[in-house]
Amino acid sequence: MTWLATDAKTEGAEAMLTMPRVPPIGGPAIAAWLLAARRAARLDHPNLVAVAECGVHEHWPFVAVDRRAGVTLDEWLLLHPHPPIDDVALWIASALRGLAFAHDAGCAHGDVQLHHLLVNDRGLLAVTALAVAPAAGSAATSPAGPTALGDTTTMLPQGELQAQRATAERDVFACGVLLHGLLVGEPALGLADISLAMNRMAPHGREHVRLPWTTPQPIPEALRAIVNRSTSAQGRLRYRSARTFLGALEGWREAITGDDGGPVALLLDRLRTVGHLPALPGLAARVQRVTSLESQRTDEIARHLLADMALTFELLRTLNSAQVQGTQVAGNGPVLTLRRVVALVGVDGVRAAANSLRAWPGPLDDTGARALRTVIDRVRLSGHAAEALRPAGYDAEVVYLIAVLQNLGRLLLRYHFADEAEQIQQLMQPAITAPGEPAASDPAGLSEESAAFAVLGVDVETLGSAAARHWGLGDEILHMIRRVGSDVPVRKPDCDADMLRIVASAANEAVDALALLPASRVAGALDTVAHRYARVLRLDMKTLHAALQEARQALREDGKRPATGPSAPLTQSSAEQRLAT
Repeated sequence: MTWLATDAKTEGAEAMLTMPRVPPIGGPAIAAWLLAARRAARLDHPNLVAVAECGVHEHWPFVAVDRRAGVTLDEWLLLHPHPPIDDVALWIASALRGLAFAHDAGCAHGDVQLHHLLVNDRGLLAVTALAVAPAAGSAATSPAGPTALGDTTTMLPQGELQAQRATAERDVFACGVLLHGLLVGEPALGLADISLAMNRMAPHGREHVRLPWTTPQPIPEALRAIVNRSTSAQGRLRYRSARTFLGALEGWREAITGDDGGPVALLLDRLRTVGHLPALPGLAARVQRVTSLESQRTDEIARHLLADMALTFELLRTLNSAQVQGTQVAGNGPVLTLRRVVALVGVDGVRAAANSLRAWPGPLDDTGARALRTVIDRVRLSGHAAEALRPAGYDAEVVYLIAVLQNLGRLLLRYHFADEAEQIQQLMQPAITAPGEPAASDPAGLSEESAAFAVLGVDVETLGSAAARHWGLGDEILHMIRRVGSDVPVRKPDCDADMLRIVASAANEAVDALALLPASRVAGALDTVAHRYARVLRLDMKTLHAALQEARQALREDGKRPATGPSAPLTQSSAEQRLAT
């Protein structure tokens, strides 16, 4: 409860008193409540309202804050109905920032409501009444307090820690329900009390809360994915921490405002400091072998170098960077074949590029390294499939590289954002309904785009495009390395660039179906790909199967190349073996 009061000690100045819904019972429980409230009151953060006093009046404990700290968010909404979407996202991000700081300090709120969020005269939001609602199972909710636990006193810290974590997760869930209501323009489930609404959702109830398609203001797809994840009927899909939820919201806000921050800016910073990908094992020996005979043809050298994706990207980056482009003949355009790169930089340039790469697997642990290698092998298979699907007259290496570059964002995500990539993969898995949970509204799992929006606030292709632009690749290449949207009809191309984009997209869609879908759905997905590209590529199921078989064979041959060193043979990985069957 929150009350507006006058403070007689300060000559009638207004204050806001917040009290728990139910008072603690007994002196020890009240003392425990005051201890938690005073500990929370010591926290100092811009998004947490400063506490003026913690006290007890007639067995009711309270927390008082100065009225000048701001008006409650429900008061603000009465004066400013239908706030802009950007303001709503900023408010919830501010609340999450303050709650994340509190959660890190071991304090939770427990009852986030509109009247616990204060907006000051500058429009900035802060959270008040921290720790006023005690966590279930904490000492403050025990009638006799910790002294009544007898021989189980030693178990109290662990129990209180679990209660605090559960309350912190409830804070995050409440922010999602609150964000939903602010965007829709009415409370979720028609209940102004956020706690009551949450109790009617899983795991306590069976109500669904998802953004409708008709809202007062159009909601961008990225923000829609974030909000729907925060209120998902599947508990495993929801944000478990305030910082994770905050990261997705801030990523989206910075992407739309163009601020110097967010996942894209972080990626570009990491590209400058640690590079794009680590070199596969045995790179030094492989480069030594292919560059020791300078009389080899450049296409032969390029064929060997293509097996290492990190080296391929480094050579393309070197030749297409703004610094190098300034020394090239005007009108030559970007370089999209390794054989031309080798011809321009020579074997010394190849050695220099190889020496600039990090050794495998960089900072990744074993699990992250295996996941990255799986993605690399899938991308290589897509490249070989694109070679097999290309119409007559198109350069095989160019088609291969376009198909690979269409996966640039996925590769960089796995290396530079390993934890976020794992979250995205989990969100894409088919939903498993736990006992007591309502049936999933999206049992097939989220699409990659929606999952990336829900985790990063931007889609994976945006990361790839940002990196390609950073390398100096022009608008024409940036167009080619964006896949044809699944909801966009495939039409006859107007130019070669469009044809290259279509061929690469078809190969990637087929390989994704082969590698990511359950076995029972692969045949249907491949049939969809064949029909989708049938008119432009003269594609049918027989041709598609033959192209995939040819790509598997090429992947097997890549894996069977001679060992590159006694300590690190370049053999087939488990991912290669799976894709090659």
